[in-house]
Amino acid sequence: MEEQESVDKLVRIYLKMREKKDALRKAYETAEAELDGDINTVKKQLLILCDTLGTTGLKTAHGTVTRTVKTRYWTSDWTSMHKFCVEYGALDLLERRLHQTNMKTFLEEHPDAIPPGLNADSKYDITVRRK
Repeated sequence: MEEQESVDKLVRIYLKMREKKDALRKAYETAEAELDGDINTVKKQLLILCDTLGTTGLKTAHGTVTRTVKTRYWTSDWTSMHKFCVEYGALDLLERRLHQTNMKTFLEEHPDAIPPGLNADSKYDITVRRK
C-alpha cells in the first residue's frame, strides 16, 4: 500500500505544480497584454507627434523614434490573382498569401497593372531604439 501512496503523492504534487505553472502563464499573459496596450497607446501618441511635427524621426536623450510606413497586400479573389500572376510570369508573388516585398516591387515596376481583388493597407509605425 505504501507504493500506491507514494504514486498518489507524486501525482498530487505534479498536478499542483502544473496548476501553478498554468496560473503563472495566465498571469504573465494578462500582464503582457496590459503592457502591449500601454505600448500601443504611447506608439499612437508618438505617431501623432511625428505627424504634427511633419517629421519621420525624433532623437531624444533616451532613444530615437523612427516613423515608417508598413504596407500589407492581400487579395479577396485568389482565382483571378493566380491567373494574373501566370499572365505576368509573377508566380513568386504567391504563397497562398501575397509575398509583401515582391508585391510592392511588382506594383512599382507595373503601376498600371492592378490585380483583381487586390487590397492594400498602409499605416505609419514607430520604431524606438535604445541610444
